Amino acid sequence: MTPESDPGPGPEPEAAVGSRRARWTLLAGAVVVSTALGAYEIVPASVTPLLRSSLGVGGAEAGLIVGVMFGTAVVASLPVGVVLDRTNSRHAVAAAIGLLLVAGVWGWQAARAGAYRSLLGSRVLGGLAYVVVWNAGIDIVGRSFGPRRRGTAVATFTASGPVGFAVGQATGPLVAGAFGWPAIFPAYTGAAVVGLAVFWPASRGSGRAAATTTPGAAELASVLGDRRVWTVGALGFIGYALYLFVNSWVPAYLTDELGLPLALGGTVAALFPAVGVLARAGGGILSDVLFGGRRRPVVLLSFAVGAPVVGGFTLLRAVPLIVGALVVAGVAVQLCLGLVFAYVRELVEPAVAATAVAVLTSVGLAGAFLAPIVAGSLIAAVGYPATFGLSGALGAVGVLLAWIAPEP
Repeated sequence: MTPESDPGPGPEPEAAVGSRRARWTLLAGAVVVSTALGAYEIVPASVTPLLRSSLGVGGAEAGLIVGVMFGTAVVASLPVGVVLDRTNSRHAVAAAIGLLLVAGVWGWQAARAGAYRSLLGSRVLGGLAYVVVWNAGIDIVGRSFGPRRRGTAVATFTASGPVGFAVGQATGPLVAGAFGWPAIFPAYTGAAVVGLAVFWPASRGSGRAAATTTPGAAELASVLGDRRVWTVGALGFIGYALYLFVNSWVPAYLTDELGLPLALGGTVAALFPAVGVLARAGGGILSDVLFGGRRRPVVLLSFAVGAPVVGGFTLLRAVPLIVGALVVAGVAVQLCLGLVFAYVRELVEPAVAATAVAVLTSVGLAGAFLAPIVAGSLIAAVGYPATFGLSGALGAVGVLLAWIAPEP
C-alpha cells in the first residue's frame, strides 16, 4: 500500500485512482480547466472602460457582469452538489465545459451586438459551468488522493482561483487590443478544452464514490442538518469575506487615506492575492505533513494570524510596513481557503461529499459576495479604521469557531 492510500482520519480511506502518475495528471488537468474558468469569470473587469463605452452602461451595470457569476454560484451550488452526489462528477465536468463553450460564443455575439441583457444571460450560464467544475473538481480530486495527500491536492486545485484571476486581469486587455473586447468571452474556452483533454483519460474510475449507493433524501438531509458541516461553512464564509474585503478596499484605502498614486496602490494591494497561489497549496501541505492530516490547527493558525493583521492594518503608515502586512495577511487568510474544502468533505460519508462541498461553496461565496458591499457602506458611515477593525473582529470569530471545530 502506498503512503497516499494509507488509511487516515477521514471516512474515505482509499484513493480512487491507483496510479500516482494518473492522480497528478488528473490534478494538473483539473487545475487548467478551473484556471480557464477563473480567467473567464474576472476578465470583464480588466476592460471595464471599453465595456462601459461600448454598451453604454454605468459602473454598477458593468460590475454586475462579473458579480452575476458569484450570485449564480451562491444560488446554484447546493442543487449542483445534490446532483453530483447522484450522478458521475467526471461526466459533469465535461458537460460544464460544453456549457462554457456555449456561454463564450453567446457572450461574444451579445457583446458585438451591444445586447447587455443577453450578455448578462451568457454570464449566468458561465457561472453555472463554473460552480459545476469547482464542486465536481474538488469532489474528484479529493476522492482520487489518499488521506496523506488529500489536503495538499484539494488546496492545490483551489489555488487555480487566484491564478485564473491573475491570467484574466493580465491578458484581457491584450486580447481586447488584438481582437476587440468582445473576444474576451470565448478567449479562455480553448484552454478549458485542453485541460479537459488532460483530465479525462487520467480520471477514469473517479467519477463516483466507490462501494456506495446513491444517496436518498435522508442522507442528503443529514448533511444539511450536520452542525460540523455548517461550522466549517461558517469558517469558509469568514475566510472568503476577509479575502474579498481586503482585495476590494485596500487599493482605495491606500489612495484615499495615504495618498499613494492609483497605479502604485494597485501594485502594492496586488501582493495580497498574489501570495495565495503558494498559501493555498501551503495550507494543504502543512496539514498533511506537519500536522499528520489534521485540518483544524491550520485553520486556527490562519485566523489567529490574519485577524489582528487585518484589524490593525490602518495603524501602519510606512509603505514597507504596509507591504509586509499585506504579505503576512495574504498568506495567513489564504492558508485555509483551499484546505476547508478537503476538511468539509471528510466530515461526511463519501456518497454525500459533493453536497457538503456545495454547502461550503455556497456559504463561502455568499461571504465573498456580501463583504465588499457591506464594507463599502461601513466605510461611508464610520470610516476606514473602524471598518478594518470590525473585519479583524470578524476574523476573531473565526478563531473561536476554529478552536471548537471538530476534526474529521
